[in-house]
Amino acid sequence: MDPLITAQNISFSANGQKILNDISLEIAPQDFITIIGPNGAGKSMLLKCLMRFYEPDEGLLDHKKNLRIGYVPQNFSTNSIMPINVEYFLGLKNKSSKNQVKEIAAELNIANLLKTPVNNLSGGQRQRMLLARALLGNPEILILDEPAQNLDISGQLAFYKMIEEIYQRRQISILMVSHDLHMVMVSTKKVICLFHHICCSGSPNIVAKDPEFISLFGQDMAKMMATYQHSHNHMHECGANHKNKEIANV
Repeated sequence: MDPLITAQNISFSANGQKILNDISLEIAPQDFITIIGPNGAGKSMLLKCLMRFYEPDEGLLDHKKNLRIGYVPQNFSTNSIMPINVEYFLGLKNKSSKNQVKEIAAELNIANLLKTPVNNLSGGQRQRMLLARALLGNPEILILDEPAQNLDISGQLAFYKMIEEIYQRRQISILMVSHDLHMVMVSTKKVICLFHHICCSGSPNIVAKDPEFISLFGQDMAKMMATYQHSHNHMHECGANHKNKEIANV
């Protein structure tokens, strides 16, 4: 299948400083890619360039024709003097109908929040609202920039579980920036390690062993990733073997 987004040797500079340097990547249908890297590595700017919020200074960027993108930004704030509720806020997206809003609210378990003022939402509730907004219009790719950065551990677990469920249920592509390596490395198919350029990329278990990854995140993080990935794979293998035994006994 043709890629949704293709970047070839793109670079971007601001205020005389090169933020992105010679980036090449493809996002295919049903990809799940996580971009990781230290603060100031250019992760958010890469997303904005890929969405064409900013045009690269160099290189080529191509989108599938009429590509539908859903986006959850890193930061979101509302004016406290604008007392709009969740239903009204969601309805602003492409002038979505009330039925469309109710359907997406039911899918993300926020139907009970539709009449709640946006300013009264907790961090987790606000992220679900922003995710619902991104999914209105049935996007082909969902792009998330540090979506769980302001959530506590339980909130992060719940949010990432929801992202994985959306990926499985809708069979869309997901491109996400995250610092929560111990969580995202389990569900993602591919990891891109960024520090102004692509340091390394590949499946999580491969990237965790890469010298560039170890240089950026340390030996302890690499060991933790390897242990976590092995434990996750072992759990799935045990589950598959158990299921096969059940089938064999039928």
